Amino acid sequence: QVQLVESGGGSVQAGGSLRLSCAVRATAFSSNAMAWYRQAPGNKRELVALIGNGGTSTVSESVKGRFTISRDNAKNTIVLQMNSLKPDDTSVYYCNLGVIDTGGQYHAMNYWGKGTLVTVSS
Repeated sequence: QVQLVESGGGSVQAGGSLRLSCAVRATAFSSNAMAWYRQAPGNKRELVALIGNGGTSTVSESVKGRFTISRDNAKNTIVLQMNSLKPDDTSVYYCNLGVIDTGGQYHAMNYWGKGTLVTVSS
């Protein structure tokens, strides 16, 4: 059984920072890719950052230079460090367990946490 639990959300002013964590209970965590998604009210869920089982990571253009993703396979945890936050970053953030195909495309598996709310005020 796979369980993902996000934490670290909260309210912050624009320009501030937050650190989100996702604790993963899975038998093969180190073999899987992981990702952070976010969803604002009325919007589709969007991919924010992903990290492969070897540690290679990418982030979306909208957060490039501000967000970084990392993983600790010993602790079954991934982290999203968010700096220089903007009001547009306000969303519920979800972590996901998935796979990356040979073309580098991330495929989300149907394992999601309940999400953590990030609110950025101007």
